[in-house]
Amino acid sequence: MKVLVTGAAGQLGRDVVAACTAAGDDVVGVDRASLDLTERSLVLGALGELRPDAVIHCAAWTAVDACEADPDRAFAANALAVRHVAEACRRTGAHLVHLSTDYVFDGTKPTPYHEWDEPRPQSVYGASKLAGEQEAGEDAAVVRTSWVCGAHGSNMVKTVLRLAQEQERLRFVDDQRGHPTFTADLAPLLRRLAVERRPGRFHATNQGAVSWYEFVREVMAAAGHDPARVEPVATADLVPPRPAPRPANSVLDNAALRLSGIPLLRDFRAPLAELVARLR
Repeated sequence: MKVLVTGAAGQLGRDVVAACTAAGDDVVGVDRASLDLTERSLVLGALGELRPDAVIHCAAWTAVDACEADPDRAFAANALAVRHVAEACRRTGAHLVHLSTDYVFDGTKPTPYHEWDEPRPQSVYGASKLAGEQEAGEDAAVVRTSWVCGAHGSNMVKTVLRLAQEQERLRFVDDQRGHPTFTADLAPLLRRLAVERRPGRFHATNQGAVSWYEFVREVMAAAGHDPARVEPVATADLVPPRPAPRPANSVLDNAALRLSGIPLLRDFRAPLAELVARLR
């Protein structure tokens, strides 16, 4: 398979490139410096020349709080760029696998969100990502994920390992719940959806719902630190408060994968242990 991976310099994109390369694919990775996805002519020209079988679109502006202050940039990067990529895929016959987020939901549902729940984003970032889902089109695979961590880039696991060396006590919110997701596990699944040319929405996360407080305790334990050093705090008590609202319930039910007979990703504790060992 010939695969184009956007956002190839990011933490997920790098593992997607690695997974496709390991499977023997002909992989082309692009980042913002090599292809500006907000420029329609550049996107159409690049895909017209490459003519990939699939595009795994990992590129996005994921700075949630910064998006609140610059909605135009958020929608250009997370929605308009998807419009151009989707158009280019239709012209070349490439299957699009587009990455989205738990932030498309408002977080008020008392049970996990499945793929057919009504999105109701509460932040600019969430609204721009929902717009990107709409731009991807019905034939694309839209993959919502959450709490992404990997060996590359910035993420919560790396933050916790750094803070554990700098501070005796760590404080994290205990009223936001979700599924941690590890790029080493997610990347091969994205490739499978590309190979099988699956359409529709999918929730794809590692299994195991926790609060951020509980997740940080798991990270500390995996690294050999005392989890009791972590203290819970309410979102409302964070100082300074975060500009963008976070969904209190980010737990995604991977219903479409399960009902399709596609194996779900592992409990998050297994890839967490592997990542901590790799980082240390």
